[in-house]
Amino acid sequence: MVRLRYLGHAAFELKGEGTTILVDPFLSGNPYAAAGPGDFETVDFIFVTHGHGDHIGDTVEIASRTGATVASNFELSHYFGGKGLKCHPMHIGGAFVFPFGRVKMTPALHGSDITEGDHLIPGGSPCGFLFDMGGVKLYHAGDTGLTMDMQLLALEGVKAALLPIGGNFVMDVKDAARAVGFIHPEIAVPIHYDTFPVIKADPEEFSRLVGTLAKVVVMKPGDLLELA
Repeated sequence: MVRLRYLGHAAFELKGEGTTILVDPFLSGNPYAAAGPGDFETVDFIFVTHGHGDHIGDTVEIASRTGATVASNFELSHYFGGKGLKCHPMHIGGAFVFPFGRVKMTPALHGSDITEGDHLIPGGSPCGFLFDMGGVKLYHAGDTGLTMDMQLLALEGVKAALLPIGGNFVMDVKDAARAVGFIHPEIAVPIHYDTFPVIKADPEEFSRLVGTLAKVVVMKPGDLLELA
């Protein structure tokens, strides 16, 4: 059993195999965040899909306090290591068996540079993550446009796919529905929408377009989803 808690935007808490994981913990500054960084006393791993502020979020603060290991691409790992964090670097197509299960880093079409003041720090390749926790496979797409590479995920038996629908910076509802057709997950969860005006989107339209391809679960910040 994997318990998934939606924290708003693209941020999630995953619990399974005796492990607590955060993905893209953008909490401070997130108007719809279901928790604050101080609410997490025990975190084992933080997975970061790319270097933008609404995905790095509170990674440094949470990992510094809890001792969590941060998993990200090599360039972001170098950045986080400079902040004194424990890191596990990966790259696109690579997989690693962590204590809780196997994780594969998947491609994403986006940017990844880190903004500090007026400077952009190269953040390497953006990515998504395919988690396999006790045989339950969960795909977090990160920020991405539609890509034909998603068709490869149809071979994985994905239980739930977390897909951005907000448009402008990422897939819109039409392309996200096409992604469902590529991936063939049992469950599709729309993410990365409505946080800012430019990514306003209608999850019900996404659900209508997906139709019978998958069960669409529209999660509100704070909602839980149990996967088995």
